[in-house]
Amino acid sequence: MTSPSPDDEGAAPAPASESPTERPARKEKAGKSKDAGKESGKETKGKAKAPAAPGAAKGGKPIPDNPNFRYIVRFVNTDLDGRRSTALALTGVSGVGLRVAETACRLAGVNPTEMIGNLPEPTVERLEGTLQGLSGKVPGWFVNHPFELTDGASSHYIGADLETRRRDDINLLKMIRAYRGVRHERGQKVRGQRTRSNGRTGMAAGVLKKAAKEAAQAKSKEESAPAASTAAPAAKKGAAK
Repeated sequence: MTSPSPDDEGAAPAPASESPTERPARKEKAGKSKDAGKESGKETKGKAKAPAAPGAAKGGKPIPDNPNFRYIVRFVNTDLDGRRSTALALTGVSGVGLRVAETACRLAGVNPTEMIGNLPEPTVERLEGTLQGLSGKVPGWFVNHPFELTDGASSHYIGADLETRRRDDINLLKMIRAYRGVRHERGQKVRGQRTRSNGRTGMAAGVLKKAAKEAAQAKSKEESAPAASTAAPAAKKGAAK
């Protein structure tokens, strides 16, 4: 073995890789960076939300500037939202879908994207008259009653007239004892749907069997109890003789 040289003895010791006092400082820096990231994330989230437009309401519908604007429009005995477009607002009436509403707007010369509350009263009345006389301006397949049994004409019913006509059609089917009318009377499916698991209007068969079994058992107990009570005095009399 070689002895250490005097130069080696006077040399300073090698520095340690990390001092124990520096580690918590790094942890504090890491914690600060996390907090800073959270704060920056909150700031970015806050900046992402743009302020609401001055002409928009809380529900997202615009606030009109027209002084004659009507928020509720009465149309075929139905209250319609005036802030909706004309085509979409008309779908709130029974018997009027989007296609029928757009067609009626074109026939009446009304912009279907205009808010219905901005339309004057004469325009709304003209639109209502167009809808009520729609059967004479469109082909027969477009209306909801393409063939009438009385005169063979086509007609389109809207509002309360549609519900009245539907009730009359069902009563006619019941009166002539048609299959659909009988199914309507019984409250069953009318258009050929399966009824094994759906469409059960009464109690299930298993529940009925269980109730019948319980009633039969109770009846048998009641019948057996009086028979036992009458047999006991007869046995006592025989024993006494």
